[in-house]
Amino acid sequence: MYKNRKDKRGRVLAKGELQRKDGRYQYTYTDPLGHRHWIYGRNIVELRKKEDELKRAQLDGLEVYVQGRATLNDLFDRYISLKTDLRPTTLHGYLYTWDHFVQDTFGMKRINKIKFSDVLQYYRYLQNECKVSIATIDQVHCLIHPALQLAVRDNILRNNPSDGVMAELKRGAGDKTDVRHALTVEQQRIFMNYVANHPVYYRHWPLFTVMFGTGCRIGEIAGLRWDDLDFEHRMIYVRQSVVHYAIDEESLYQAHISRPKTDAGIRTIPMLDVVYEAFQMEYEEQEETGFNTAEIDGVTGFVFENRYGGVVSRESVNRTIKRIVDTYNGEEVLDAKKHHRDPVMLPPFTCHIMRHTFATRLCESNTNLKVIQSVMGHRDIQTTMNIYVDVTDEKKQESFQRLSDMDIF
Repeated sequence: MYKNRKDKRGRVLAKGELQRKDGRYQYTYTDPLGHRHWIYGRNIVELRKKEDELKRAQLDGLEVYVQGRATLNDLFDRYISLKTDLRPTTLHGYLYTWDHFVQDTFGMKRINKIKFSDVLQYYRYLQNECKVSIATIDQVHCLIHPALQLAVRDNILRNNPSDGVMAELKRGAGDKTDVRHALTVEQQRIFMNYVANHPVYYRHWPLFTVMFGTGCRIGEIAGLRWDDLDFEHRMIYVRQSVVHYAIDEESLYQAHISRPKTDAGIRTIPMLDVVYEAFQMEYEEQEETGFNTAEIDGVTGFVFENRYGGVVSRESVNRTIKRIVDTYNGEEVLDAKKHHRDPVMLPPFTCHIMRHTFATRLCESNTNLKVIQSVMGHRDIQTTMNIYVDVTDEKKQESFQRLSDMDIF
């Protein structure tokens, strides 16, 4: 049974504490592996301050981490706690991805037991058994890899077992995984003409015209305010974005104002004539029916609104696009059958494909990559290059076809 010790001044010492013959104070403790350790202080106040720091470190998992007994979940918690500059939307996305794909499965493995083959096997499990796309697995990898790299830098692991895993996975899946296909010029015209002449869908024409004519992300479109439009010089100032996330686990998803996705997202975009007309049409319509009164984080004056008076969102716009495409395709099948011709169908697409379509049209008409990067708000020129290379590959085929038609041999 433990008996309280006292120091030379008669003060009762806690369990594990003692005063040495040289007058210093000592605290003895046992780590999770059963190894004994000692800390010292010149006086009882200093010692107990060190004891408090030790207890906080143990609560944070530091002892387990340093001894290599941490799970991947423990490591991710440490990694994410150091990312103090993350925007709320980014943090929410990281936590959602981890909780959804890693937390209850691969996240429970001890980090000192994880091998390259383990990571590759898990990614293939996500791909083949869970039918998760390569793009989503890449998002998972962008959390697992830097978390493990933190352990390497802290000398907990000698090597990062996730190095090269995505390259191996993509080689096995082929080079054309998760390719986004832009609408063709004909498909774009068919869609916009159908919207413009439909008795119900025509009210979406200004929104879709701005989306096809600026390449803005849907959050940037939602965040556009009338004050962001310079009609005199025909310029659009992209300054903020509307995002949806929950503040905590108890809250519902709510709209918030955020900076654009990247710093490069703060930009100016010239107005095409048709985009200028779309904004004018929307303004005249709202002069009669009333302007958007939604307020988000103290910001008002938004250009576009949904049918409930709030700002538009990715989900609502994608549902509208699907409804329009399904209606058009249904009518087109009947009309083609009636006139004994093949139907001209529209493929399913999303608001992000509209952005990709604008980028494709821009690449087809402009060879200055820096201009394209600036207009699109790409932080990395490689993103611009990927779109440009796809477009120029198609243009090569057209050029060689024209060469073949010249009959010069």
